[in-house]
Amino acid sequence: MSDYMVSGFKEYAPVTKKTDTDSAKKIRIIKITFAVLCLLLAVEVIIYKMAVPCLDSPKVTFSGLHYYSAHELAQSLVSMNASNWIDFDVSQAASILNSIPGIEAVTVAKRFPDKIYIDVKERQAVAMTFLNENGRSVPVQIDKNGVLFSANTEVPERDGTVPIVSGLPVEHLSGGMRIPAKYLTLIEQIAHIRSLPQKYFAAISEICVVPKEYGNYELVLIPVNSHTRVLTDRTLNEEALQYMMVVLDVVNSIEPDVSEIDLRYGAVSYRKR
Repeated sequence: MSDYMVSGFKEYAPVTKKTDTDSAKKIRIIKITFAVLCLLLAVEVIIYKMAVPCLDSPKVTFSGLHYYSAHELAQSLVSMNASNWIDFDVSQAASILNSIPGIEAVTVAKRFPDKIYIDVKERQAVAMTFLNENGRSVPVQIDKNGVLFSANTEVPERDGTVPIVSGLPVEHLSGGMRIPAKYLTLIEQIAHIRSLPQKYFAAISEICVVPKEYGNYELVLIPVNSHTRVLTDRTLNEEALQYMMVVLDVVNSIEPDVSEIDLRYGAVSYRKR
């Protein structure tokens, strides 16, 4: 009996060890299979969430727009033929947008996997003039650097911030065109006056540039609600405008039929109609 039991023990011991080994192998196979499936799922997620968007049309977002619309600027980028995010050339896009006269600066950035962010700084008008185009007079804006541009807008409301400047030697508008350098000082003076809290240009309907010999020029200011012109030199500042308004009031109160007041040469003279 003792021998039988010992013999039985010897018979069963190898079978138990083999069963445990098979179970461990099955568990390892299941774990490996699960890991492979998870890896395949992760790869599929990466492909659909990351790689596929790169091959689709990029999603472009514009910021900083006031005069231009996102659709209008997006149309200007069609010539790039960028069918997907990978093909979108940041430098080329910036170059195209910077060539638009009404845009002063552009920043273009790509964000993986399919985002394009374009921040636009539009030119701000400090003055405006009128040019002849196809037989009609069209408004053209001038920024602080003397760049002429048209922002596809109607004539701005007369709110006293953007004065009309006439007489500039510019006939036709072309992309990125600037006024002659000698008139840039006038634009800088206008920009400074506009930065003041008082709206001085609300009292002036037009600033006329009158060329003189040897390349110089003078100014003729036309007040609002008055038929009296005011002749002055090229110095246009707050003091000059205040002095002009005082003289205009005094002269009109004395002589109501004055057509022209001359403030040049440090003296005041006027001419009747």
